[in-house]
Amino acid sequence: MKSLPILLLTGLVAVSAFAWDIDKKYKGPKTPTTDISWHPDILPGYEARYVNQGEAFDGPCRSTIVRLKSKKPSRKAFLYIHGFNDYFFQAEMGRRFVDSGFNFYAVDLRRYGRSKEPWQYPYNIRDMKEYFADIDSALVQIRRDGNEDITLGGHSTGGLTVSYFAAERGDAIGVNRVVTDSPFLEWNYNSFMRNVAVPVVSFLGKIFKNSKIKQGHCDGYAYSLLKEYHGEWEYNTDWKMIYSPPVTFSWVGAIESGQSRLMKKRKNIKVPILVMHSSRKIDGCNWEPVFQTGDAVLDPHMIQERGEKLGSQRLVCTIDSGLHDLILSELPAREAAYDTMFRFIRTF
Repeated sequence: MKSLPILLLTGLVAVSAFAWDIDKKYKGPKTPTTDISWHPDILPGYEARYVNQGEAFDGPCRSTIVRLKSKKPSRKAFLYIHGFNDYFFQAEMGRRFVDSGFNFYAVDLRRYGRSKEPWQYPYNIRDMKEYFADIDSALVQIRRDGNEDITLGGHSTGGLTVSYFAAERGDAIGVNRVVTDSPFLEWNYNSFMRNVAVPVVSFLGKIFKNSKIKQGHCDGYAYSLLKEYHGEWEYNTDWKMIYSPPVTFSWVGAIESGQSRLMKKRKNIKVPILVMHSSRKIDGCNWEPVFQTGDAVLDPHMIQERGEKLGSQRLVCTIDSGLHDLILSELPAREAAYDTMFRFIRTF
C-alpha cells in the first residue's frame, strides 16, 4: 500500500496535468516598464503610475500605485491592498476616505490587474515577502506627498499580506495602524487538508513550482458581487475572474509559509490592528440568495480565532451579514464596515 504522501503526490500531479492555463505560453520579448509618470486612471477622478520592481523569477515586474487626493489639505492617508483574484476597483471606498479627510491610495500588486505583464502567470508568487517591495514603494510615495498619519489596509490575501508585513517589520513598519477586511489567516479546509494536504503541496511547490491545481468552477461569490447578476458592482472580469484560475504549487507554499510566519511573529506587531469578518460562513458553489448574507470564501470563525492572537493592541469585529469583501456587501453591512474602520482609526 502506498504511503499517504505518495498518494497525495499522485493525485496532485494528476490534478495539475489537467489544470487549464489562462493564456497560451508567452513567446514575445520581456520589456520592463520605463514609464513611471502619473496618468489618468481607469477609475474616473483617480490617477495612477507604475513602479518598476526590477527582475523577478519570471522576468521584469511592476506594481501600480493608484491615488485619489483630498481636495482639502490633509496629512492623513489610507493605503489599500487587494486580495487574490482581484485588483483595486472599489472607487466608492476611495471617495469615502477622501470625503472623510484622507488622501487615498491603493496598490495593484505585481501580476495583478493594472500591473500584470503578458509574460506573467496571474497572481503567481513564491514568497509573500515579494509584495513588501510593492507596499514600500507606495509608502515612499505617500510620505513624499506629505502624509504623516498612515493607515495600511488589506482585504483577504491582502489582509494576510499587511498583517505579515506588520509582524516582520515590528517597530519599523512605518505606518500608524493596520486594518484588515476578512484576512486570509487560515485555509478554509478541514483539519486533514490544513494539516496534511496543504503542507504536502507546499513542500512539492519547492520542486514543481509551476505545477497548478485547478480551482472549483463556482460562481456563487462572483454573482453576489457583479451588477449584471445579483450584486451592485462592475469590474473587469479578465482581472477579477468569475471562476478562480488554477493556482501554482508555489503559490500554495507561499501562502502557507506566510500564515505560519505571521503566527510565529504575531507578537511583533507593534501597531494597533483591526480584524473584521462576516457573521457567518456560506457553503456551496453556485449562487443562491444566501450568498448575499455571508462569507462564501473563508471561515469567519477561523479568522476570529487567529485574529485574537495578533499583536497586543487589537480589535476583532463581526460585521453582520457581510460578504467576504465587507466593503462590497449590501448597504447595511457595508455601512457597518466603514463605521468600524473610521472609529478604529479615530481611536488608535
